Amino acid sequence: MNSEGKKAGKELEASALTERIIAAAIAVHRELGPGFIESVYEEALALEFSAQGISFERQKVVPVIYRGQRVGEHRLDFFVASVAVLELKAAKALEDVHFAIVRSYMKACSVEIGLLLNFAAMPLTIRRVGRERSFYQHEASDPS
Repeated sequence: MNSEGKKAGKELEASALTERIIAAAIAVHRELGPGFIESVYEEALALEFSAQGISFERQKVVPVIYRGQRVGEHRLDFFVASVAVLELKAAKALEDVHFAIVRSYMKACSVEIGLLLNFAAMPLTIRRVGRERSFYQHEASDPS
């Protein structure tokens, strides 16, 4: 299989996994509805993932590295199948900071799949999060 075929195969696998994650979240939201705190949805989603045979790590600790030194840690709600970050919220509305946090988790885990779910909304709010690929460049000013 050529590199294009492998890439397409990985994209299909990622898409199928994303669909399974979303289906599990919808099942939890249909059963519980809005109104609970995040930890309730996290527990229910862990049960749903287990029932559906979806592999996951819950409250996974991921180090934050700066200049080769550990300066802190992230604690992911879910790291699914070692390829997807899943962040749960039970908030009035999603804010830009929620997306930034998921992007930082994705960067720390070196993954391309991120999902942000808000269980307080009706219906369930589902947002796919993409990693930022652009970096800011600082241009030094020429004093002459």
